[in-house]
Amino acid sequence: MRAYTQFMYPPCHCTRLRIATRKMTALYDTALAPTGINVAQFSILRTIERRQPVSLTELGRLLALDRSTMGRNVRVLEKQGLVTLGRGKDQREAAASLTETGTATLRSAEPLWEDCQTDMGRRLGAERLALLAELNQLL
Repeated sequence: MRAYTQFMYPPCHCTRLRIATRKMTALYDTALAPTGINVAQFSILRTIERRQPVSLTELGRLLALDRSTMGRNVRVLEKQGLVTLGRGKDQREAAASLTETGTATLRSAEPLWEDCQTDMGRRLGAERLALLAELNQLL
């Protein structure tokens, strides 16, 4: 991180956070690799499971992604056989649900995610984890 940010003065807060996010994402992605999904896909699958069937607009809102990005991400999961798209309450809107394979993939990913989550907790400590939660509220 220092090599990239040493040329900016003062260092860019956004760049520092993006670098930290990429590092953390890489750790979670490595942990989840045996399941064939990454942490972003894990998050989508878990949110779909909790709300299914859920419209892509609502899913995007829940995950702070725009509708077009959400649509692209869900279509990748659909091609992998993890998600099925149907019609929502509003017939103009697509709604996502997990397939049996999606549910099984999520179940196999959960303990790997939990182990990584525990490791992140140890690395960062309670105060820094609380700061992450606070940042989401402030921004």
